[in-house]
Amino acid sequence: MTSRAETRRTSAGIAAETAPGRTAVIGLGNILMSDDGIGRRVIDALDGQVRDTVDLIDGGTLGFLLLDRLAGCDHLILVDAARMGSAVGEARVFRDEDVDGFLLNSTSTSVHEVGLVDLLLMLRLGGNSPRRCSLVCIEPQEVGWGLSLSPPVEAALAHAVRLVMNEILEVADA
Repeated sequence: MTSRAETRRTSAGIAAETAPGRTAVIGLGNILMSDDGIGRRVIDALDGQVRDTVDLIDGGTLGFLLLDRLAGCDHLILVDAARMGSAVGEARVFRDEDVDGFLLNSTSTSVHEVGLVDLLLMLRLGGNSPRRCSLVCIEPQEVGWGLSLSPPVEAALAHAVRLVMNEILEVADA
């Protein structure tokens, strides 16, 4: 039997839209590229801990294939490795217009920055912007071939999961 997160992962690019009133949490990154896989690892850790109104999606490197899946969600939470000039393993949360500011700032880079900017723009152009958008970034140490997270990023995993849970709960309580 597959877990709820696995079911959502395998159907991320082809499933029906996320229903209104729902939160979509997307873990971005390539699990074959060491710390770049932190988004997927956060999704794995959240499996079984969230309400049925939360969709856990392994976004991997799907980009525009996520458009239909995200149309109509109220809260979009993106989780990704990003070079922020912070200490390795440091996690930060950006919300709403700060997400755009972070993604458009040339001094900070998410490995998937261009894809994220384009994805959010396409949602806006289609009239499908989420009511709220959060970006949880974790500073990577290693973004090269490797199946495991670097020790400092592995140590930051639980904190990143807590940050995402706080984002989910804050919207649920609003």
